[in-house]
Amino acid sequence: MASPLFDRLALIGIGLIGSSLAQAVRVRGLAQEISISTRSASTLQRAEELRLGDHYSLDAAVAVEGADLVILCVPVGANEAVAKWIAPALQPGAILTDVGSTKGSVIAQVAPHVPDGVHLIPGHPIAGTEQSGPDAGFPTLFEDRWCILTPPEGADPAMVQKLSAFWRACGSDVDVMEAGHHDLVLAIVSHLPHLIAYNIVGTADDLETVTKSQVIKYSASGFRDFTRLAASDPTMWRDVCLNNKDAILEMLARFSEDLSALQRAIRWGDGDMLFDLFTRTRSIRRSIIEAGQETDAPDFGRTKPS
Repeated sequence: MASPLFDRLALIGIGLIGSSLAQAVRVRGLAQEISISTRSASTLQRAEELRLGDHYSLDAAVAVEGADLVILCVPVGANEAVAKWIAPALQPGAILTDVGSTKGSVIAQVAPHVPDGVHLIPGHPIAGTEQSGPDAGFPTLFEDRWCILTPPEGADPAMVQKLSAFWRACGSDVDVMEAGHHDLVLAIVSHLPHLIAYNIVGTADDLETVTKSQVIKYSASGFRDFTRLAASDPTMWRDVCLNNKDAILEMLARFSEDLSALQRAIRWGDGDMLFDLFTRTRSIRRSIIEAGQETDAPDFGRTKPS
């Protein structure tokens, strides 16, 4: 086993991502100690029962003491409050990062509270399932997935490399980009699909001419796939929408225009337009599979070990 990259890892929040990180770090020996904090006493107790860490505290400031890597695993809307809480206890030279799906908001909300000598390098592991909570985690969650880092201007390149090495050791490929570009890309590949899924499932639930039992009983694979997305953590996705609203609104506007064009094609019987669209989109699916980012099985063919 390789030497640990970090002496003490502090995980603030211990849901799917946090618990998976704790297990990946333990299996791969990436930190000598793991400190865990969460605001819920029952969740913290469950994390301890699962032996996810070495130290446990409801006080996030206590959890980060002496940590040379601090990872915020909370909904993006909670990042600023947590940053204010832990700032006085952060160790000089430590890396402070996160796992949220929006990055511009992290820099805007967290950076003003980061003490001198602490390296803020926002991050986003693009991995997950619709499950949540400490029991949902598993150590292979990040294998063959991408992790995007968005270091702000002036970030120490050596610290960016060290955090990149950490994510690679967890099994991820790493890419580095500007925060605003990340937020635009994720708005179309993640945020918009989730919003569409929430909306479609909500529409089905609201239909008066179709009973809920029929929606469930006769669900085809397309609707089932939407329900998987729509089962994602509501707090997380509320915060994503509020913290990446400009990029999401831009993508929603583009989607609305394309949806109107599709509506016109169906109304006027434009079969050529429909066939061309459906042919073009099939190639995207094939490209994703060829890139190793999907299989025909749900959750990329990965399930939590029993």
